[in-house]
Amino acid sequence: MSDLGIAGLLILALFLILGSGVWIGLTLSGVAWIAMQLFTSRPAGDAMAVTIWGSASSWTLTALPLFVWMGEILFRTRLSQDMFKGLSPWMQRLPGRLLHTNVVGCAIFAAVSGSSAATCATIGKMTLPELGRRGYPQNMVIGTLAGAGTLGLLIPPSIIMIVYGVAADVSIARLFIAGVVPGVLLALLFSGYIAVWALLHPDQVPAPDGRMRFAEKLAASRSLIPVTLLILAVLGSIYAGIATATEAAAVGVLGALAISAAQGSLSWRTFKDSLLGATRLYCMMALILAGAAFLTLAMGYVGLPRHLAEWIGSLGLSRFQLVLMLAVFYIVLGCFLDGISMVVLTMGVIMPTVTAAGIDPIWFGIFIVLVVEMAQITPPVGFNLFVLQGMTGRDLLYIARVTLPMFLLMVLAVFIIYAFPALVTWLPRQM
Repeated sequence: MSDLGIAGLLILALFLILGSGVWIGLTLSGVAWIAMQLFTSRPAGDAMAVTIWGSASSWTLTALPLFVWMGEILFRTRLSQDMFKGLSPWMQRLPGRLLHTNVVGCAIFAAVSGSSAATCATIGKMTLPELGRRGYPQNMVIGTLAGAGTLGLLIPPSIIMIVYGVAADVSIARLFIAGVVPGVLLALLFSGYIAVWALLHPDQVPAPDGRMRFAEKLAASRSLIPVTLLILAVLGSIYAGIATATEAAAVGVLGALAISAAQGSLSWRTFKDSLLGATRLYCMMALILAGAAFLTLAMGYVGLPRHLAEWIGSLGLSRFQLVLMLAVFYIVLGCFLDGISMVVLTMGVIMPTVTAAGIDPIWFGIFIVLVVEMAQITPPVGFNLFVLQGMTGRDLLYIARVTLPMFLLMVLAVFIIYAFPALVTWLPRQM
């Protein structure tokens, strides 16, 4: 059978099994089993056992459940309320005023949580009712929160970066540091949009609160100290070369527990709920990663990645055309799959092509994170849209519509990092 026929059969099998309601991780394993049985001579059972064990026993992957647990602990603290109280005095004089708390709050929480949905939900717990009570337009409140929530994937530590690093065999510490400048860039684009909107619609921006003296602002900012210390402990230990990503994740868990205890929100119930929540989420991720590892092995035996790379090479695409094609591919794929599934499902096929085109794997990792961020706010499978639908009760299409400007700003960010790749690669080269 031709490569095209094999690819068509496996894609058909993938969608048929997914459509029948089977979990994604089991679906990937099933498609890999079919490929091994029909198109290779190696016993599928032996290959499956070895591959899944190798995937599950990866030391690098240990950072993933720890960062997930850290986010679950912080989700159950008063962190979002304290952050709003500390940030709001400094936002009053900016065009758009307290709308900026969505962006800055998400950027800060993203630095201690690797999840986009957790960032969106945690900051939304405070800003949605508070900004609504003060009279800020709901479309701007929801749209900026949905967009800024995606910073949870780009600003390290990031779950999706760990998944990409394992799948593409790239240094996770270098990926983390590569995400800092693009993360700040995207946050500035979001805040810039808010400022421009506020200048064009001054009548829709509520009046500022009473003026505060500088000393009063500093006093209110004391509530930002715990999260600042946690960021320094987690990211500082990585960048200073003191700890690996896995060790820094353990430091983060201890720091999150300490913050929770200091705030009085650490009880046996919250400890148990955070641990069970992290376990459930990581088990889902681990099953997907194990299935994807088996599928990657099967694709390698069948030869599809190599043949695809050769075919794309024969098209004579420029590097820009290739990046543009991949961006469209991932945005479309993101309409149907979550970010982790997108990465693990495609890396085995895409990476040979990317490597052959001479694209830096660190830069490509940040590019992947950006396009996966877009998938978080595209219907019908946009996790941030689901989170906000549950929190606001608004229609999914309404939320997607008010989030469209944030999506377009992410597209602009992709063009910026393509035009200026040093924004991504300069910091990792200093390590």
